[in-house]
Parts: sequence; C-alpha cells; structure tokens
Amino acid sequence: MRFSTRVEYGVIALVDIAKYSDSKNVVTAVEISKRQGISKKYLEQILPLLRQDKMIKAQKGLNGGYHLAKDTSKITMYDVVNALDPKVFEEMEIEDGEDNGELKRAVNKLFWDKINRSMIEFAKEKTLSDFVKECEDETMAKWDMYFI
Repeated sequence: MRFSTRVEYGVIALVDIAKYSDSKNVVTAVEISKRQGISKKYLEQILPLLRQDKMIKAQKGLNGGYHLAKDTSKITMYDVVNALDPKVFEEMEIEDGEDNGELKRAVNKLFWDKINRSMIEFAKEKTLSDFVKECEDETMAKWDMYFI
C-alpha cells in the first residue's frame, strides 16, 4: 500500500513539530524542511491542512512558526491521515464488470474491506504520543553507542 507524499510528509512534519516545539518554542517550516529534507513550498501546502483540523497552531510574526494545538495523547493517527487526505480511509470500490461481478464483490468484501477496517482500527488506536515515542525509540536504536 502506498500513501501520497502529502500524507507521508504531513506525518513527518507533525512528528517533527511534536518533537521540537513546546508551549514557548515554535518550529518553522524552514527548520522542518532542513531537518527532514522536505521542500519548504510543499510544507506550506501541507501544514495548513493540519492547522485547519486544529492539530497545530500557527504563530505569525518575526518569531513565527508552528506548535501543537493540543496534547499528543488527544490526536490519533487516524485524525492525522484523515486531515491530510480524507480519501485514504474511504471504502475501496471495485467496479463490477459484465463478467464475474459476484466474484469481484466477494473479493472486495472479504479482502479489501478487511484490510481497510484493520488500517482504520490501527490508526484510531495509535495516538500521536505513542507514535512520537516509537519514532524516537527507532531513531535512537540506529545510533551506535560507544563508551570510553
């Protein structure tokens, strides 16, 4: 399964904001762009989607940037993906042809619908807090530790 870059980069940007901002400090699109290797112009198209769904707040001005609008434990990954691309969790529809229409419906019901429900269930149970922690654990596990 492949998600759009808007979803992929939006999740990365939100995790970056969660990791590097707090109530006093904001994160700029330029900072996210540099740290994550995402085009600033593309981020400027993605971040308003997260702001519209009240996941992040934008602070204007000289010291402007983004910070979380609510606690990471109150944001699910379902909310995040749905804000970035509402079509991701829509039910898959397989067009019925003249031949094998019943088989296509059965495949849709028994395979694609189950995959879709599993994705939705997983995304609704996973909070941004959980996800940020897992990302931190994963990135720390990749570092070689040397003690002298």
